Amino acid sequence: MTRYLLCGGGTAGHVNPLLAVADRLRERDADAVIRVLGTAEGLEARLVPARGYELLVVRRLPFPRRPGIAAVRFPGRFSELVSGIRALIIEHEIDVVVGFGGYVSAPAYLAARRERVPIVVHEANARPGLANRLGARFTRFVGVAFRATPLRGSRFVGMPLRGEIERLDRHSARPAACAALGLEPRKLTLVVTGGSLGARRINETIASSAPLVLGAAWQVLHITGERSEIDYPELSDYHVLKYCDRMDLALAAADLVLARAGSSTVSELTALAIPAVYVPLAVGNGEQALNARDAVDAGAALVVDNDDFTPEWVADSLLALLQDRTMLASMAASATAVGVRDGTARMVALIDEAVGGRVALRS
Repeated sequence: MTRYLLCGGGTAGHVNPLLAVADRLRERDADAVIRVLGTAEGLEARLVPARGYELLVVRRLPFPRRPGIAAVRFPGRFSELVSGIRALIIEHEIDVVVGFGGYVSAPAYLAARRERVPIVVHEANARPGLANRLGARFTRFVGVAFRATPLRGSRFVGMPLRGEIERLDRHSARPAACAALGLEPRKLTLVVTGGSLGARRINETIASSAPLVLGAAWQVLHITGERSEIDYPELSDYHVLKYCDRMDLALAAADLVLARAGSSTVSELTALAIPAVYVPLAVGNGEQALNARDAVDAGAALVVDNDDFTPEWVADSLLALLQDRTMLASMAASATAVGVRDGTARMVALIDEAVGGRVALRS
């Protein structure tokens, strides 16, 4: 019996691959003990227990970005956090620590190193975060979702995908998907999404440009996000949802997707060979633009800067793409050069490689 501690959270970009790996570990070995280390504030606080895994909660301790009281107190609080996680590793007899980034991963890597527990790292973004740059210094078992990610000793494993995405046959699922979403199966479908919370620039531009898209003989499935408060036009073939809890159906119906360039989004679309237009969110380390680079270089996607994504851009550029069936087919074919569906299996194999010797010694 192997005891796993999976660490990560905060955002869907960390939680989704973590849960994909956890599910695969549980599917193949019902006796495996899987625990997740996270915070009470992150998305993991809701999603991890809902999926049936025990969440070990530790304090959220962001790295201070500027001088001040928080910076002065940080070393002591961080040391306490590492000691607390180390105690959890001992208490639960953890065989391997698998980190997916986020606030809890850095102290977990240090705690595992001090206990001589194998460490495995998965980096979902093309530009690695601080926690995983630290973790990569302590292990040779480092997997990345994008080939060009500059992380020490890394191997390309791709993104661990949700089972419903990994197994999706878009062609056979399309009729049922269109029926469930109220779409016309004979029309081409543009799926627009800015993530679970929405993207104001994307929403405003598409809402005002919807008549142009419909005039090109396409239909639109616009997933606005739960916090969107703008007015949307009521038009035939323009379907508005605040939230879609069956994105596998939306992607089965999609002929083109317009979205932010989060790592999970890019990985899912390339894995499913869906052409894309990305509008990267220009915050953080600029990782979203880098996430899209492989797909763009392969000819599977286009990128437009957030500030440039306007109704004028839709009229000048997006409409031309919608009317070019040959280009769309070429983009779909090109996606197969960069997308992978077996990221979960590759990541689990990396974990097995790391944990094998320790389990053999203990047994």
